[in-house]
Amino acid sequence: MTGTTESEVRKAIAAERRDLAEVLTGLPEQRWDEPTLCAGWRVREVVAHMIMPFHYSAPRFVIEMLRSRGNFARMADRCARRDAAALSSGELAALMRDNADFAWKPPGGGFEGALTHEVIHGLDFTVPLGLDRHVPEDRLRIVLGGFEAAKSLRFFGVDIRGIELRADDVDWSIGDGTPMYGAAQDLILVLCGRKLPEGRLRGEPSHRFVV
Repeated sequence: MTGTTESEVRKAIAAERRDLAEVLTGLPEQRWDEPTLCAGWRVREVVAHMIMPFHYSAPRFVIEMLRSRGNFARMADRCARRDAAALSSGELAALMRDNADFAWKPPGGGFEGALTHEVIHGLDFTVPLGLDRHVPEDRLRIVLGGFEAAKSLRFFGVDIRGIELRADDVDWSIGDGTPMYGAAQDLILVLCGRKLPEGRLRGEPSHRFVV
């Protein structure tokens, strides 16, 4: 999002974490064990992964990476499952809320990358749970701006050749070809390689991106 300052992005991150913590605080206990858009992870594993940056010190992170032979995906999965079992739902929600202002940036991603991390994983559980939560437009536009760089698409490995993704709730599109329509936050999930529930996307290519 052109013209957005670092201070504004950090405020957006804090606001997103607080909003998600409020959602989680009101979530019935049994719903924490429901599946998410992250294959193999329930709500509690997704949240355990989200709080990792402020739950793990830098030395501990290095140790966990060494235990996983440098494979971040393996380390993230192992730690998320362990922490999901060790921490109660109340503790997970509290860690999200109490660390809303924590200054963390993913390697090479800046604070925009941190906001993208929170938005994507928040959608990973709110969408399959059927919660009618809409990410505020100012936050969405920061995240959408990041996907306009080709390197972001390469990172997630999503093939949208021959498809134009068109948001029907904000003025935004990406790609070139047969149009596929959906809410901006749903198109973000498509770009991140998620499969969505039916009915959230429209257009001929949509069958490729639904469960």
